[in-house]
Amino acid sequence: MRSISTLVIGAGQAGLAMSHCLSRQGIGHVVLEKAEIANAWRNQRWDSLRLLTPNWQNDLPGGLPNVAAPDGFATAEDFAAGLRDYARSIGAPVEERCEVSSVRAAGNGYEVRTNRGDWYCRSLILASGVNSRPYMPPFAREISAGIRQITAHDYKNPQQIAPGGVLVVGGSASGVQLASEISAAGHEVTLSIGEHIRVPRFYRGHDIQLWMDRTGLHAQPASLVADIDRARRVPSFQLIGSAAERFLDLNSLQDQGVEIVGRLASIQDGAALFSGSLANHCMLSDLKMNRLLDTIDAWISERGLALPVPAERFAPTRVPRAPRLSEALGSGRFRTIVWATGYVPDYSWLDLPVLDRKGRLIHDKGAVAPNLYALGLPFMRRRDSSLIGGAGRDATEIAQILDQTSRRKAG
Repeated sequence: MRSISTLVIGAGQAGLAMSHCLSRQGIGHVVLEKAEIANAWRNQRWDSLRLLTPNWQNDLPGGLPNVAAPDGFATAEDFAAGLRDYARSIGAPVEERCEVSSVRAAGNGYEVRTNRGDWYCRSLILASGVNSRPYMPPFAREISAGIRQITAHDYKNPQQIAPGGVLVVGGSASGVQLASEISAAGHEVTLSIGEHIRVPRFYRGHDIQLWMDRTGLHAQPASLVADIDRARRVPSFQLIGSAAERFLDLNSLQDQGVEIVGRLASIQDGAALFSGSLANHCMLSDLKMNRLLDTIDAWISERGLALPVPAERFAPTRVPRAPRLSEALGSGRFRTIVWATGYVPDYSWLDLPVLDRKGRLIHDKGAVAPNLYALGLPFMRRRDSSLIGGAGRDATEIAQILDQTSRRKAG
């Protein structure tokens, strides 16, 4: 069994940022990656995807090499290549094709078993992220084999979609992007929507992410949030990685010919049943957007900034007068169902009492257990913890904590 001060599990942006920060603190470590560096970006994204955050926001500690236009939006392939360059530039000690099968407490540290041998470490960082396993509701098993089901995890392009109508389930960024792309390819698309957050790509002359940074919303600490569990489940903005259009929202999709319906609640007697709460979800989404814009306008006003673009508000989301509430799956309307319903974590290899009843990691600002930390989780230490740049900032702080802990023990 090999021994090391610190092990990092996962070689995406969070794990590589952690590696850089540990090296900067002089902490010996190895990064274990079950596939290849930046595997999710390289192999688990659809072909046309661009990052939702502009390039300037995707920096990591030490700096990503060869960064493209700051206000542009990288493709998944380009960002994956950038992460591999970053790993080389920082000399990250990554062991690829090294899959962890179990982690258990051992002495004052942890025993980590892998397909390439076992390790003992004093400190462990879980940087495998939350996008472990695509989520499909249990009732998906009741859908007949004649309807193809595919997740956003496996979707690459419209050529995978069978001729005929498509039901896209999920109204966050992935769902609206896939509904738009599949509709543009000539399919009749229905989009099933639950809770969602509508925002403009740019507002008062700047990207919405710039305003989130400038106003301090991204830096909001988890400790100041009244219901942090609720905040960690908030869906992603309805956005696309492009400044060509202000909105990719339900209005623009309806203009494109996409039908919108409520949340897919269940499958009963061979029919898809949709919630009647569509209008309420749309109203709440518009309310949240306007509150965000109010916050931005107040910040601008308090500082007396003179901007050439005045404050503005947008037409509310249009809701069909009588949204479809059900559809017999044998009617032929849906030949394919695309599940854009997010991911659930898979910590089946974690043999420690650190999970809740839904299999989610229990942590306090990323601290899971003695000398055991997580990275890249939603609203982990701040609102932007799950964003690329936010994971880098969290890695810096966790490395400092590990260094201070090591110094205290040595003293």
